[in-house]
Amino acid sequence: MVGGCFDILHFGHISFLKKAKSLGNYLVVALESDKNVKRLKGTDRPIHSQSQRHEILISLEFVDEVINLPDNMSDTDYLELVKNIRPAIIAVTQGDPILAKKQKQAKAVRAKVVEIANIKVPSTSKIAKLLKLE
Repeated sequence: MVGGCFDILHFGHISFLKKAKSLGNYLVVALESDKNVKRLKGTDRPIHSQSQRHEILISLEFVDEVINLPDNMSDTDYLELVKNIRPAIIAVTQGDPILAKKQKQAKAVRAKVVEIANIKVPSTSKIAKLLKLE
């Protein structure tokens, strides 16, 4: 299981998702809502709607399922989602700012948290900023 915004899919996302899939046999992506992406990334985001991001992700051969998350999910809501899915592994990017929360969720279902090293590529935020210059 992984979670995120996945707004403008780029090489770093693809690499992360492929590595996450290689850790198991079924990859679930928890996809943040448009409102939450806006809160996390700024008023000009998301570039793609949640339904568009869902369609992009599910079209990838290494993504098995995409779950659209509702607005305003609390830590308790995320924990309940993890309990319902019961993943064996929760994959996170190295330096994840909410790693402690994900470790707590993993512990609740006896899952393992695996940190995947970041790839040195421009982030979605940097790509979006560059696109505005055109």
